[in-house]
This record gives sequence, structure tokens and C-alpha cells, in this order.
Amino acid sequence: MKQIPESLLNTFRKYDTPTIVNSLELLDSKFRTSCFTTEQMICVDTSLPPIVGYARTATISASSEVDQNTKRARSLAYYEYVSSGTAPFISVIQDVDERPGFGSFWGEVNSNIHNALGVIGVVTNGSVRDLDVLSAGFQVLAGKIGLAHAYVRIEETGIPVNIFGMNVQHNDLIHADRHGSVVIPAELAAELPTAIDLMIRKEKIILDASKRKDFNFEILKEAIQDSTQIR
Repeated sequence: MKQIPESLLNTFRKYDTPTIVNSLELLDSKFRTSCFTTEQMICVDTSLPPIVGYARTATISASSEVDQNTKRARSLAYYEYVSSGTAPFISVIQDVDERPGFGSFWGEVNSNIHNALGVIGVVTNGSVRDLDVLSAGFQVLAGKIGLAHAYVRIEETGIPVNIFGMNVQHNDLIHADRHGSVVIPAELAAELPTAIDLMIRKEKIILDASKRKDFNFEILKEAIQDSTQIR
């Protein structure tokens, strides 16, 4: 995937993820049913702004023991991978255990390691722990809150993953906030600001109408009709 100009990334950071999804729908109808997470997730810090970055993908498992040398080698390969390329990075990790989140990969240690390596957050169906001592400013969207790390380790790195219905490949552009996450296709990135503006203008007509003191069904009907005419 080609790098997106930083000016565009800054534009995307101004909007929440539902706004991004709504706007992408105007460019491609597939965003009504795919490319985003479809389950409620734990957002560790709802005060943080949306994160936008390039996906660094991996899978983890925690339910069975593995040789420590293998675990160490996989970890080092993964850390090298997530810190390589053009930042900002977002770690996207699929827990492939039968019971995802049985062992937590994310806590005080890994949030600090990743933050220091240029990773601004994680999207995972796995678990997170150490909520009060996670690295400041590092966003975590997880499937659940956990307690133990069990035998958690990296399984594979840089492969396609799926997080609650969102298919992600290496270097995909990810937008995420407390609502969830979506993949922004590179081929739509340049058109997206215009689509955002259009979507906001369409909604504004209806929102403004609903705030009128004389608001009623007839005013609503007219506002909806006017909204459909916005181009």
C-alpha cells in the first residue's frame, strides 16, 4: 500500500470512526456491511483522540505451553516487524485461541514497549490487563479485560487477520476510536475528505431542523428531502 500524505492522516484524525464509516459508505456501498469491527470492544482510554496508522499484524495464542527459545525468537521478530517502515503504526493482533483473551498479551510491559517503538495503539479481539499502569497515550481496543498472561506468545507475524469481522492486512490504513475500527482503502483516501464534507452537510440540514422550536413531522419530511438533494 502506498503511503498516505500526512496532511490526509491529520484530516482523518479530526473525525470519529462512525463519521469515517458513514463517509466511506458514500464512496463504496461495501462499507455498509464490511471492513469494520462489528462487536463491542473495550476502549481503555475514551478521552484519547482517534488513532490513524498503518497496520502491523500478528496472531497470538496463550492456552498451551511453548518452548521458551521459540517464544523469544518469535517475540523479537515481531518487535522488529512492528517498528519497521513508515510510522505511525497500529498493532492489529488476532487471538486465535478457542477462548480468545484467555491470556493477555497487552499490559504494562507491552504497552510501554510498543509506545516506545512508534506504535500508537492496538486493535485486538484478545484481552488487556494492568489498566491503571498502561503506557500514557497508548490506545487499546480489546475484546475483554483479563487477569493472567497464561502462556501468551506470538504465533505468526505480518499475516492477514480478522478482528470481529474486520479483515486487515499488513500496512492497511486503520482508523480507530472508542467505537471500534475500520480499514480505509488507499484508493479511497484522497476522496474521503470530500465525502466527509458531503456527509456532514447532508446531516446538518436534518440536525438543524430538529433543533427548531416549531419542529414537527412536516419540517422533518422537508429536511430529509432537502438532504437528499445535497451534492
